[in-house]
Amino acid sequence: MSRGETLRWREGALTDPIDDEAAAEGDRLLVADSWLVLDGAVRALDVHRDRFVSSVAATGLADDAEAFWDAVVDRLPRDGAWFPRVELVRPGGSDRPELRARLRPAPERTRSVRVATAGHDPRTTPGVKGPDLGALAGLRADAAARGAEEAVILSPEGHVVEGAWSSLVWWRGDSLCTPADDLPRLPGVTSRTVLTLAAVLGVDVLHDRTTPDELDGAEVWSLSALHGARIVTGWVDGPATAEQPGRLAVWQGRLDALRRPLPAVR
Repeated sequence: MSRGETLRWREGALTDPIDDEAAAEGDRLLVADSWLVLDGAVRALDVHRDRFVSSVAATGLADDAEAFWDAVVDRLPRDGAWFPRVELVRPGGSDRPELRARLRPAPERTRSVRVATAGHDPRTTPGVKGPDLGALAGLRADAAARGAEEAVILSPEGHVVEGAWSSLVWWRGDSLCTPADDLPRLPGVTSRTVLTLAAVLGVDVLHDRTTPDELDGAEVWSLSALHGARIVTGWVDGPATAEQPGRLAVWQGRLDALRRPLPAVR
């Protein structure tokens, strides 16, 4: 596997490399997952695996996602910064879905992010990563035109649900808050990790239903596999967020400490 290369899964092996532009032409993305690899170490790889394999299984369109996953992990570089993506795709003009793997250098990682409230919610399958990624990229493009890097999706009642490509949590004093369980959203791997850490550390976790205006003066984090935890330093036409000095660094350090080496190549 080389830079920018996309590999197909055929007859139990990764083969038939195609370039990324050709791979995207006319395709329908059914399931996807991605994670950060830093010098051969990954955080919560098993959780990413379970989310991808179970989502593929739910489609009933592929029965070898586990073998595919293992083959992809074997092919990952053990040095450098990478952000691979695995996919179940229905190619344009074909009724036969296929599993694909993309090896991508990791984009730049940042500690902070500016957000903007999305004007609408385009998601059709909020509990599955993949089908809505194109529409969510459109939300981010709209946010970028307003001077932000991420869009915040609200429920029909105006409650904060998630970011276009991230999970959102916030702090009320010493309590960590996450959107209420009945607000449909992606089961974020990084948010699950942060909430698990909070439980282990005895931090109160509140399942919250809040509007952007009610986050005025609160510390808000954007969570993702690529960045880990990022502090929201600005909300376009929204609340004035805050930051407790040192808290983000401590929690980012805890996340980094959870990285584990990739399994040995079989």
